Amino acid sequence: MSFDVKMTKAEDFRLLSYLASDLRRSRVLLHGPSDGMSGLRLWLGALSPRFMPVLLCRLAHGMYRWKLAPLAKLVSMLNFFLFGIEIAVRCPIGRGLFLPHTQGTVIGAWSIGENVTIFQGVTLGAKELDFSYLESSRPIVEDGVTIGSGAKVLGGLTLGASARIGANAVVLNDIAPGVLAVGIPAKVVERRDANHGA
Repeated sequence: MSFDVKMTKAEDFRLLSYLASDLRRSRVLLHGPSDGMSGLRLWLGALSPRFMPVLLCRLAHGMYRWKLAPLAKLVSMLNFFLFGIEIAVRCPIGRGLFLPHTQGTVIGAWSIGENVTIFQGVTLGAKELDFSYLESSRPIVEDGVTIGSGAKVLGGLTLGASARIGANAVVLNDIAPGVLAVGIPAKVVERRDANHGA
């Protein structure tokens, strides 16, 4: 299921459904597939330091959608102080977000799809100051993308589905689906099927 970037109504964002999807993906990535995953055991995983930033991100975005912007900013600041991650409250993020480590990460993308993995020290944002938060200056991250530690993804570009961005890469142009891009500036070094794994 693809994430609808054009969501506009608060009802479209179901907090518990998104959190359950995030928890399931986190559990599978950290512990492998498990048939006997009970509801209680799944929700106890919410106490993990790898999941708490996602929980706070979802709460902040939910509050923003429900017209509680001051509370959303407060929760976002809590995420920044506790986990060292800054996430724009207005950025819609699809189900299955995984943040293995968060220190030094800044997420100011226009939108992020489903089953995306973002490592520490990543910056997703505008090339220049953009307090208006314009689509033309913010990255779009499609489903299944993995962004390596320290990567910088800047400007109004698109990371195609299942693309992988190498550690410390600087991405300034669109990246096609299913490729591996590395270097400064980032260049494609490997191609694979865009439907390959999430």
